[in-house]
Amino acid sequence: MSEAEKIRVLAPEDQARANLYGLLARLFYAAPDAALLVAIAQSGEMQAETASPLAMAWKQLVEASASANAETVREEFEQVFVGTGKAEVTLYTGAYTTRSTVDSPLAELRGELATLGLARRGEVYLPEDHMGALCETMRHLIAEQYADLEEQHRFFKRWIWPAAILLCDAIDKSGNTAFYKYVGRLARDYFELELTAFEMR
Repeated sequence: MSEAEKIRVLAPEDQARANLYGLLARLFYAAPDAALLVAIAQSGEMQAETASPLAMAWKQLVEASASANAETVREEFEQVFVGTGKAEVTLYTGAYTTRSTVDSPLAELRGELATLGLARRGEVYLPEDHMGALCETMRHLIAEQYADLEEQHRFFKRWIWPAAILLCDAIDKSGNTAFYKYVGRLARDYFELELTAFEMR
């Protein structure tokens, strides 16, 4: 690593983006424990010049976290995203974008992750197209690899955006989501903002 790389610091807006991707990755991987709920509840409102949809969605998640019970949220996560047999709402993006098993893009995704020096850890059983894994990859591109915006945009547009709205809508429409409705709405508003920002650049 060069001296320039050692002292490289993310711009505040990019750090904020990486942090939000990291939080979404964590919330999509598993239900938040009590400590994470407290951390979200105490984080305060998002700094924004106007009451943007994203800022409002964040405020709602903060409020939901303040009143949430960790065990209840865990049960919600298990019921909606795990279930017995087929999950009510799947977090695997391929379910929203793939027409048949022959058309599965997992091999392509694994190859792309390999070129980025990333691979699924041995103890992790979730396939790479899990939305949590994809959000974590975006966090890594921003905060660890300092990937340029073109590379970030390409990965986002190829792997996250095609399934993003369908997944978030499914979470919102579920009759069994309470806390996770706010997670889905935050994710949707953030993904829409990311797409707009990428395309404007």
